[in-house]
Amino acid sequence: MRAARLSAVTATATVAALTALTGCTEKGGSGGSDRVIDVTATDSKCDVSKKEFPAGHVELAIENKGSKVTEVYILFPDDRVVTERENIGPGTKQTVTAEVKAGDYTIACKPGMKGDGIRQDVKATGGTAAKRDPRLDKAVAAYRTYVQAQADETLPLAETFAKAVKDGDLEAAKKAYAPSRIGWERTEPVAESFGDIDPKVDVREDGLEDGQDPEKDWTGWHRLERSLWKDKKLTARDSELADQLITDLKDWQNRVGKAEITPTSMANGAKELLDEVATGKVTGEEERYSHTDLVDFKANVEGAEKSYELLKAVAKENDAALTTELDKQFAALDTLLDQYRADKSSYDFTSYDKVGEADRKELSDAVNALAEPLSKLAAAVVTKSS
Repeated sequence: MRAARLSAVTATATVAALTALTGCTEKGGSGGSDRVIDVTATDSKCDVSKKEFPAGHVELAIENKGSKVTEVYILFPDDRVVTERENIGPGTKQTVTAEVKAGDYTIACKPGMKGDGIRQDVKATGGTAAKRDPRLDKAVAAYRTYVQAQADETLPLAETFAKAVKDGDLEAAKKAYAPSRIGWERTEPVAESFGDIDPKVDVREDGLEDGQDPEKDWTGWHRLERSLWKDKKLTARDSELADQLITDLKDWQNRVGKAEITPTSMANGAKELLDEVATGKVTGEEERYSHTDLVDFKANVEGAEKSYELLKAVAKENDAALTTELDKQFAALDTLLDQYRADKSSYDFTSYDKVGEADRKELSDAVNALAEPLSKLAAAVVTKSS
């Protein structure tokens, strides 16, 4: 996961108070369609072109005029994520297509990708649902089945990992660690949409919020990873952390079937998974102690590819050139990853500390070549009249 996630703020009053305090203001004029919201992010502001817009498909036209890398979210009032776009560099623009029902939302900009962000309350008006190709309803249903299956399959693998930790068996725990994370990594954007689960199970030490104590507040896989590979010992605290990990993953398993999933959230989630690879796996930051980054890398790509395959039929009709390019880039990245494992059916990948800088750059270039066209997938599954 990336260095920081939104923390959960569930009270509507708190959201309103944050909006009032952070200097988020409304900008006059939309510069086009009533479904386009211009979002101008700086280091201290998050200006939006309109506070009300029709329900259905909306487009965020984001420009980062600040000096820090930022990310922009559309959030439900309880901080669940509708959609997000990460790693928007200074002086760059991004376009994000999302599907929203009538109701209240918050647009949040996060300069430096830390904290709760600079927030603006907005409203989607009217009761008209986004027009949707019936095939996309089937795609959503199939993807919902997929994410639930990933959660269900993760639990026994995580329980094997947790048991080894509690038994004090370092080698068994190390062996079980990476397999226990595959289902999570395939579907991470869905888990992140809840806001509160990801920081408990998948945060890195540098992703803790200001004021959090790594020894008291850091939980989840990566805290245990540090014990196994850096500290090279397991303590009573690690046993507690193993139990907590299973509790939190069961929470994920029970809630994932209730996640808000739309065709555009599937497409945007695929792009988020590639962002995860670019900012954490290729750099070696995600699995800095275990060096199992390529396992996570492959799982992220598989999750992105699953969303794409389910959406491909409709996307191809709307933008055949895009799907041709996506087919090409997915195949190229899969072929490149296969070079780092002896058996294509296994997840026994090369330890990432053995991958040289030139090879890391090759992987990074392949990720970037896929991420650019993948960012257009959400727009390609929108009915043009919606």
